[in-house]
This record gives sequence, structure tokens and C-alpha cells, in this order.
Amino acid sequence: MKKRTLGDSGLEVSAIGLGCMGMSQSYLPIPDRGEMIELTRAAVDRGVTFFDTAQVYGPFANEELVGEALEPVRDQVVIATKFGFDFDGQDRGGLDSRPETIRSSVEASLKRLRTDWIDLLYQHRVDPAVPIEDVAGAVKELIEAGRVRHFGLSEAGVQTIRRAHAVQPVTALQSEYSLWWREPEEAILPALEELGIGFVPFSPLGKGFLTGKIDENTTFDSTDFRTTVPRFDAEARAANRAFVELLESVAERKGATPAQIALAWVLAQKPWMVPIPGTTKLHRLEENIAAADVELTDDDLQEIEAAEITAQGARYSEANQRMIDR
Repeated sequence: MKKRTLGDSGLEVSAIGLGCMGMSQSYLPIPDRGEMIELTRAAVDRGVTFFDTAQVYGPFANEELVGEALEPVRDQVVIATKFGFDFDGQDRGGLDSRPETIRSSVEASLKRLRTDWIDLLYQHRVDPAVPIEDVAGAVKELIEAGRVRHFGLSEAGVQTIRRAHAVQPVTALQSEYSLWWREPEEAILPALEELGIGFVPFSPLGKGFLTGKIDENTTFDSTDFRTTVPRFDAEARAANRAFVELLESVAERKGATPAQIALAWVLAQKPWMVPIPGTTKLHRLEENIAAADVELTDDDLQEIEAAEITAQGARYSEANQRMIDR
């Protein structure tokens, strides 16, 4: 597996990471926990060194799974997790990035992850009730104490990133980015390049749509979170098949799959981008990993750009969109 460095931080990770959320929530049915531990270890065996989890995934179950899976190889991998919500027992409450909550939640994450340190700690969502300077200051103290090594933000806007970075250098921003969600190109990516911050795109396969395995006739379980996403309405899915047809065209020529072309496209954008596609299947894991070896030429990239396809449907429900800092 090729390696990449997230911005100017010196944090080196595999060119493609593994998003672990779907192992514990969102995409039903939830797979067997033991099988997901085996899958995570299979990723390590195949060169993946970057694993993404969060307190809220489960909640808590995903950190426990990742901790158990990676404990035998802890010194060989980079674990990223997130804080930013309050919890009443097992239920997620509202946003909470108060410094005292950050400190207590990190201690709990360390126990679940079976580790003495967190490689990359993200604020999961910006908390408008807590100045970002206070958040960055709390993480800075955790870094100085050796409990955390790098600070990250998720779905934060440019001004928030700048203010946080002035207190504690931000190693990486994690936000959605793919061929069908390119909004970060407008202001976020130029700011990250200026500041030397890495970018970790989540949902680089469009929540599964860019694999080509979903169309307007696909049915989802009623509890699958995609049933709440306007972009996954049947009408939108029919219109958005244009992305898949484009990827299939390039894939056929390159001897690849649409998913591999979608990931290779992300990798071709900037050398400090590291996508974290999620999967619960070994053959998909291997397919995603192989995308790191797919080389898109300037002509390939120009063909994709020239298609000028516009995605149909919002990427989030109104309720979820309100939690995004823009």
C-alpha cells in the first residue's frame, strides 16, 4: 500500500484508510462483530494503516470493536476517533464540546480503544455554544499530556479552521467529498492547502452509490439512514446514474471497477488527501485497496471533468444539514 502524509503534520498513513462506522450502524443489517474484527485485521494484513471510528458510532460499540481488532498491532496503525456529543447512557444527546467533556470523553475512548494514546482526535461537529479556541486549547493540553497526538476537525468551515489552527495546529479536516459532492473545492481545499492541513474525505463512494450497485429500483431497509437522504430518493437516483455511467466508461478502459475509478479520482486531486471508504465485505475491501494502484491520466481526468454532471438531491436531510458548519 502506498503511503501519504496528511498536510505538513508528518502524520503518514496508507493512501486509502478504512472507515469503520458501517460495522456498527447506519447500513443494515449490522454485521457480526467477530467478522468485523476479522475484516479490520485483514485490512492491516493488506497494508491499511489508517482506521476511522467515533464515540457516536453505536454509540461506543465501534470504538470497542476497533480497539479489540487493532490491539495486537497498535504500534503499526493510526487510529482516528471523534468527540463532540453528550450522552445520556447509551443515547446520543446534543452537541457538547466543552473542555471538561472533551477530557472525560477522551479518557473513555482510550479505554474502549485499548490504547494509551489517540493518533488523531477530531471534533465531530462544530459546537456553536463553545468557542473553537476553547476546543483547540483543550485538545492542545491533551497533546501535551501525551493522550492525543494530532488534532482534527470534521465538517468545519474555513473561519473555524483558521481560528482553531491558530491555537493548536490542525492536522486534518474530515468532510464529505466525492465525484458527486465537490462543494469543498470552493473554499475549503484552498484554505487547507494554504495552511498545510490534510484532507480526509468520508463517503468517497457516495454512500455506496458510485459503486454502480444502486439504482432507482434498489430498496433499502426502513432503518437504513439513506432513506432520509434526499439524494437517495428514487427520482434522484435515476438522474444520478449519469455519474455511474461515466465511471463505468472510464473503468472499462482502465480494466477497473467504477468504485476504483471514483477512489482514484479523489486520490488524483491532491497528494494530501486520504479517502476512508467503509465496507463490511472482504472483496469490497480488496477492491477499494486496489484503487490506490489505478493511475488516471490527464486525459482521463479531463474526460471526467468535461462531463459536467450535476448531482440531483440534497446530500443531507434538513435536520442533519443544520449540524454542518459552513
